[in-house]
Amino acid sequence: MQTCTPLAPGEILNASQSQWPLIEAVIYGDPTLCTKLAKRLVCGVRDLPLRLRLNTVTDTQAAIEAGATHDPSLFINGKLFIGGLVASETMTQAMQQYLLKESQ
Repeated sequence: MQTCTPLAPGEILNASQSQWPLIEAVIYGDPTLCTKLAKRLVCGVRDLPLRLRLNTVTDTQAAIEAGATHDPSLFINGKLFIGGLVASETMTQAMQQYLLKESQ
């Protein structure tokens, strides 16, 4: 069984696949919830044809200014993508739909 860990700051998931789109993601929220969501995100998208750079922001004011509606909130390319602590399977489905929409 493969374990999932959050990405280190600046690390890019699937970095060697330069032909795949680079997704810029930010998770806003409580540090513990950010870590849990980051692990679920990495688990959910690691086998998809994308590269992912992920940052976390635990500053409440920054989250409010960004438009975060849940704790935690995931933003993709500056837009709210998922609010709350969702399952990795939900992340996979949402990202598959996002990639399909972006490719059209």
